Amino acid sequence: MSRILRACCALLLGLLLLGGPAQAGPVDWQEVPATSEGQQWWDQGSLRLNKSGNLTVLSRFQPPTPEADADGKEPRPPASSLYVMELDCGQGLYRDTSINGLPQWGSQWQASANDGLIEATIEAVCTAGGELLAGS
Repeated sequence: MSRILRACCALLLGLLLLGGPAQAGPVDWQEVPATSEGQQWWDQGSLRLNKSGNLTVLSRFQPPTPEADADGKEPRPPASSLYVMELDCGQGLYRDTSINGLPQWGSQWQASANDGLIEATIEAVCTAGGELLAGS
């Protein structure tokens, strides 16, 4: 087993032993306007300024619930996903540094590409983080 793989396994084991989400503080979800793509929230309590001078925030995405089937049976809502986003507010760019708790090493900066949920999240988070950005 390579050293990198062993280090990653040790890190994951350490995080699991620390208690994971049970030790996290309360979240303060702020919803952005829903679109046909689904719903998105960002956590006001997780808003931070990182060493690079960018904002980071926890966000949650929920795809839309499918329509009822031909028998009228209501489908189960799809699972939501958690993201840690890094935002470059000056350029309006974002990158996901973690998805569902898994680090996204080397993630690339992206534009919102006309995704209304991402655009609204960037705008809301950058507005809320204005004081943090001004102090950097």
